[in-house]
Amino acid sequence: MSGLIHLYVGDGKGKTTAAAGLAMRALGCGKRVLFGQFLKGRPTGEIASLAQLGAKILRAKSGEKFIFQLSPEEKAESVRLHTQALAEIGEEIASGRFDLVILDEVVDAVNSGVVPLEQLTALLDHRPDTVEVVLTGRNPPEEIVKRSDYYTEFVCRKHPYQRGVPAREGIEY
Repeated sequence: MSGLIHLYVGDGKGKTTAAAGLAMRALGCGKRVLFGQFLKGRPTGEIASLAQLGAKILRAKSGEKFIFQLSPEEKAESVRLHTQALAEIGEEIASGRFDLVILDEVVDAVNSGVVPLEQLTALLDHRPDTVEVVLTGRNPPEEIVKRSDYYTEFVCRKHPYQRGVPAREGIEY
C-alpha cells in the first residue's frame, strides 16, 4: 500500500499550510504533484510557490464571495464549476501522472453542497493505489473519515481574527 489518504480538518489555522508543506516535500523528492483548490478565489502565496516548484494547479473558483453570499444563480454556477473541477482532477488521478494530489477545502465544498459527496468518495475509491491524496476542510462526513489513513484535527485555541485582525497576505493566504 503506497498511496494513502490524509484528512486535515478542524477549525484551526494550518490545514492548507500543512497540505502545501507536504506538496513541497514531495516536489523536493521528485514526485509529481497536483494541487486542487476549492472555494477559494483570491490569489494565495501557496499557489504561486507550488506552481513555481512544478506542481500542477487546478482551482475550482474565481471571485471573492463566500458560498453563503452567492445568489441562487451564482451558487448553481459554482456547483457546475466545482463538480467539473473535481471530474477533471479525477481524470488526472486516474491517468497516473501524479504521485500526490491535494484537494484543498474539498470537505467544505462537500458540506456546502457544491461538490457531491458521492463524486468525491468514488474518486477516492477508484484512484490508483499509488496515488497519495490529501483532503482539507472542516467537519468531515463519516464517509470521508472512514476512508482516511491519516486523520489530523487542527484546533484553534487563539487567533488574531478573534480580535478583529483581518487575514494577512503571506501569513493566512
